[in-house]
Amino acid sequence: MSENLVEIKDLVTEFPMRGWGKAPFRALQGINLQLAKGETLGLVGESGSGKTTLGRAVLGLAPVTEGSIIFEGRNLATMTRQQRRQMSDQLQVVFQDPYTSLNPAMSIEEILAEPLRVRGTSRVDANTRIAQLLDRVQLPADSGQRLPREFSGGQRQRVAIARALALNPRLIVCDEPVSALDLSTQARILDLFLELQEDTGVAYLFISHDLEVVRHISHRVAVMYRGEIVECGDAAQVTKNPEHPYTRRLLMASPVPNPAEQKKRREERKALSL
Repeated sequence: MSENLVEIKDLVTEFPMRGWGKAPFRALQGINLQLAKGETLGLVGESGSGKTTLGRAVLGLAPVTEGSIIFEGRNLATMTRQQRRQMSDQLQVVFQDPYTSLNPAMSIEEILAEPLRVRGTSRVDANTRIAQLLDRVQLPADSGQRLPREFSGGQRQRVAIARALALNPRLIVCDEPVSALDLSTQARILDLFLELQEDTGVAYLFISHDLEVVRHISHRVAVMYRGEIVECGDAAQVTKNPEHPYTRRLLMASPVPNPAEQKKRREERKALSL
């Protein structure tokens, strides 16, 4: 049996364009990627590169025009909506904005209980599991009775992570999960992701525009540009000594605390052309 949890083969995603006779927009062009069990694959690129579309295709939220997405031997691209729902305990997501990804009218306990109740978990077992989840994401035990608005951005993202973990998934798609947070909170949330992966063995498809973020959390990194993978390899190699000009431009765009070094990076970035 393959050690890969996910195998993406020749994936193409197209969206129809407005106007008579216009060719569809090809957002993904022949993507080939593998994600091993318990691995973090960082997917990095600027806005419009196709990275979020790829994550949404894995989740069944973007169309698959050609190719396949094999998840533990099953092709997600050909599944019906009902079959997808049955897979939800194995495949979960953490979205970018912790302020909008949680229902403001529901308590934290209700938010965390929802996926458990859908799976037929009893109230007693659900309450036990909620207590475990709050402890696992390092939130106070009394958090369940509070509403999302009573928490900071970092705490809300911890709730979102707890919800994603509720059904013990094999894979979590993380779509820019720290980009809306300040730097110190980002670091704490990234460390939490690492701790949870060590404890549970969950795999992450970690989508970000920031090479520094994916360097911190990823085993391997794939770089996307205009719907294609232009570079893929070990995280340290890709984020420190990239080979492709586009990846080097991303590296030069990353801020550094030294003003002289930052100026040098800006000049080097301008000198690079694709």
